Amino acid sequence: MPRAGLTRAAVTAVALELVDEGGTAGFERLTLAAVAGRAGVAVPSLYKHVASLGDLRRLVATESVAELTRVLAGATIGRAGPEAVRAAADAIRGFAHRHPGRYAATQVAADAADPADAELAARAGESLTVLAGVLRGFGLPDDELVDAIRMLRSAVHGFVTLELGGGFRLSDDLDRSYSVLVDGVIAGVERLAA
Repeated sequence: MPRAGLTRAAVTAVALELVDEGGTAGFERLTLAAVAGRAGVAVPSLYKHVASLGDLRRLVATESVAELTRVLAGATIGRAGPEAVRAAADAIRGFAHRHPGRYAATQVAADAADPADAELAARAGESLTVLAGVLRGFGLPDDELVDAIRMLRSAVHGFVTLELGGGFRLSDDLDRSYSVLVDGVIAGVERLAA
């Protein structure tokens, strides 16, 4: 019988806390033992709520992507063009700083051939829909939209990964460098649209 108060959602919530506490490596280092310890149960008790560590990681990734999507949508609603791109980039960067473990979990791509990944794929699709809406404001043709989404995600992800990992040790202003990066992405999107 499952422990009173312990549910699949509660196990996921504990795992979400743990991955953020673990910083950028928190998602990678997530274990059932750590979740059980935090929840005050033995590891076998978790199997009443999650099938495996893989199942738990999928739950964490799914919730993390859904949360990032809500943040992106909230930041970009009512905005268009360069302002929308900057708002999206800022939302991603802010989310990564507030939730480094969850941000790492958002990088997990769903396996389209695995039915267990269906919900993760759906949440990722919603996130891409928000980004596509941001970039459609530039009048991009459909065949350029994926390229623009990848450019935006890659640029911000690269910057954030280096930033959170301590890869920028020069004394120059990081926010200024970040702003230059986003300006470059906007220029790239405008070039694609031209």
